[in-house]
Amino acid sequence: MSDRTDDVAHRLPVRVYYEDTDAGGIVYHANYLKFAERGRTEFLRRAGYEHRALMGDLGAGFAVRRCAIEFLKPALLDDMLEVETRVAAVGGASVDMLQTIRRDGTTVATIDIQVVLIDRAGRPKRLPREMAAAVGRHGTTARS
Repeated sequence: MSDRTDDVAHRLPVRVYYEDTDAGGIVYHANYLKFAERGRTEFLRRAGYEHRALMGDLGAGFAVRRCAIEFLKPALLDDMLEVETRVAAVGGASVDMLQTIRRDGTTVATIDIQVVLIDRAGRPKRLPREMAAAVGRHGTTARS
């Protein structure tokens, strides 16, 4: 895992457990989204924002608005994966992220996702200026 200040990507190691796989020992497709959620959660924590505090302090939380995933290679039981999270863009109420899941440097899946900050009623809520700056500082990169 790398938290070097010269590298804006957040990296989270994830081990594939039996519960993550199908009968053939291959990661079930929906579980890649769980791995990515963990990566985004830890990315936000590194930027200084925890989900519980967001709900308490802002009365808001992030919800997925859009998600596109491409499966390139299967991940298998006992594999050690790395979930890389980068911010592509920060909008008024949204954050676009690019996530890459790798095994030994080989990309197994890519995820292009947009999360939106919403209030308890489910309405979009503008990102506080300091949050937008922190998220951008801890991950914004150009789309490739």
